[in-house]
Amino acid sequence: MSASDDRSSAWTFLTHHARVLLEIARDPQARMRDIADGIGITERTVQGIVTDLHQAGYLTRDRIGRRNHYSLNLDEHFRYPTEAGLPIRLLIDMVTRHDPLDPDTSPPPR
Repeated sequence: MSASDDRSSAWTFLTHHARVLLEIARDPQARMRDIADGIGITERTVQGIVTDLHQAGYLTRDRIGRRNHYSLNLDEHFRYPTEAGLPIRLLIDMVTRHDPLDPDTSPPPR
């Protein structure tokens, strides 16, 4: 594997924060452990990200029995200045509409 192959495989378009948000959008009752396993990060990292998202107003948590249930504030805007006028709903809709995990939402083959 060349140096350029290493560099090209080391980055992704979505941050861990975006990935956690998307996992919660897919399953509002997801456990931290399941989110962590799905993304490939630690449960502790997921806990920190959920805290960040909660404090920033992107989600709310409700305790139902022994589980958390999350609700997303889809009208909250992106944080980065170039996208600050856009709601996160756009990202959630774009990714979940073409969710490879759900065959009913995947686009038809070309």
